[in-house]
Amino acid sequence: MRPTLNRSLPCALLLGLAASPAAAAEPGLLATLHGNRLLASTVPANGDLNPYAVVVAPVSAGGIKQGDVLVDNFNARSNFQGTGTTIMDYDPATRTARLLAAIPQKLAGCPGGVGLTAAMAMLKSGWIIVGSAPSTDGTPKTRGAGCLIVLDPEGKVAGTIAGPEIDDPWGNMAVIDRGSTATLFVSNVGFGIGAAGGPPARQASVLRIDLMLPEGKPPMVESKTVIGDGFAAEADASAFLVGPTGLALAPDGTLYVSDALGNRVVAIDHAATRADSAGTGRVVSEGGLLKRPLAMALAPNGNLLVANALNGQVVEIDPASGTQRGALWLDHDEAQDPPGNGDLFGIAMTPDGKSLYYVEDDTNALMETR
Repeated sequence: MRPTLNRSLPCALLLGLAASPAAAAEPGLLATLHGNRLLASTVPANGDLNPYAVVVAPVSAGGIKQGDVLVDNFNARSNFQGTGTTIMDYDPATRTARLLAAIPQKLAGCPGGVGLTAAMAMLKSGWIIVGSAPSTDGTPKTRGAGCLIVLDPEGKVAGTIAGPEIDDPWGNMAVIDRGSTATLFVSNVGFGIGAAGGPPARQASVLRIDLMLPEGKPPMVESKTVIGDGFAAEADASAFLVGPTGLALAPDGTLYVSDALGNRVVAIDHAATRADSAGTGRVVSEGGLLKRPLAMALAPNGNLLVANALNGQVVEIDPASGTQRGALWLDHDEAQDPPGNGDLFGIAMTPDGKSLYYVEDDTNALMETR
């Protein structure tokens, strides 16, 4: 891989706001961002690669400081997908990254082993929950069902969450954290998946997990409810799995889901309280600037920021109207076609709400755009 550079582009190259008249009139958050900078390598001493999840710590706990950025790795040094086991902790104050956790490759209670995905969250109680979609040879043919792994803030494994409702927890989590209880939303893309190149299965789901958080003890599952299902997902030789990935929860209780194979963003209403599945939800926005949407974040202005898998852009969407406000180049690596193809995964807003953290697969780096 080529070395990472501090990359900055003129505003005219960064913004795709001419996509629609509404975008030109109200450019949104992305119009305020003008340059990208390297923060840190995400490669630990064991050589793990392919950063996926990006999570900003909501509290200080253990060795983690509030505002630190947690990043996990999906690949081991071999570059086999579904074999990465490490979580890195980046401290914005010192601009240094350290190894937070190195999870055993084989873990009791996690079918198939460990390969850490974009599904990661840190709770106010300090507990970290991260998804696993494992493989033994880096291909979907040896894929396991995986699990959710619970770690303490020192990075030590405290337990797992598995069961028939969980099969390759994949996309970035949305969280409601009440302190003594919490609710997680996670997509599961493994159900019904066959060999790479086969037809998509339409069994991917969005699962709500309600947790009790006893003081001084790991989270306990109170209930699991499938609130969305029937999403398309497939095994892929280069991307491992493709399915619903981004989850973002609005203050009104609407859960937004990026449906990668449908090339759209959909909404599940009353996500925290509904007792049934909304199926694939209602369409918010599709096509246009979206190019296989992946991870998603909610901006302070209420808009959705959605990373693309098939180019290096992030797209801003007004969820009320479905208008795509514009797109910003995060990764313009011309070694990929189109530039940045396959390089973007997790994204997260900075605590001040003025910029965006993201990871680049091509350089194994944590980045920021301001």
